[in-house]
Amino acid sequence: MSHADDHEGSRRDFLYYTTAGAGAVVAGAAVWPLVNQMNPSADVQALSSILVDVSGVEPGTQITVKWLGKPVFIRRRTQEEIDAARDTPLADLPDPDARNANLSTGAEATDINRALPQPGDENAEQWLVMMGVCTHLGCVPLGDGAGDFGGWFCPCHGSHYDTAGRIRKGPAPENLPVPVAAFQDESTIKLG
Repeated sequence: MSHADDHEGSRRDFLYYTTAGAGAVVAGAAVWPLVNQMNPSADVQALSSILVDVSGVEPGTQITVKWLGKPVFIRRRTQEEIDAARDTPLADLPDPDARNANLSTGAEATDINRALPQPGDENAEQWLVMMGVCTHLGCVPLGDGAGDFGGWFCPCHGSHYDTAGRIRKGPAPENLPVPVAAFQDESTIKLG
């Protein structure tokens, strides 16, 4: 092996590494826009948490707000609605899971596990905050005592939810989910 052959080998190696490096840069430049499009848009990031004023919500009424592009039901329940939810045996529920993002996974679907406690309120089960999307096919259920159980009813396919947002009858497989939520003060709920 001569000195010229050794020099040729290192030059060839240099060309291989340079070509591979340039190819990696070009591939990265081509892939980056595809990966970057999967990031949430600026409007979604800005609304990842919102504050909702509930000072005007009277017992027996609800408001619907839009959060992360989906409706959220915020209901201030009457004592009759709370009693109806409390009196429901857990064995009668098709979905025994609370589906509450504020609790550990697998918490029972009792009324207290579905409600949002308000600091300083003796009636801790008065407030109910749920995603307003039917768990069957994503329709928006009707509220204000609709359905066979006095809660919400999805007219598209006939799912009936009770006064705690738990599925009681129909094709929906799960209770309406409770998002991450907490009272910031007496009249403000933070979602997210």
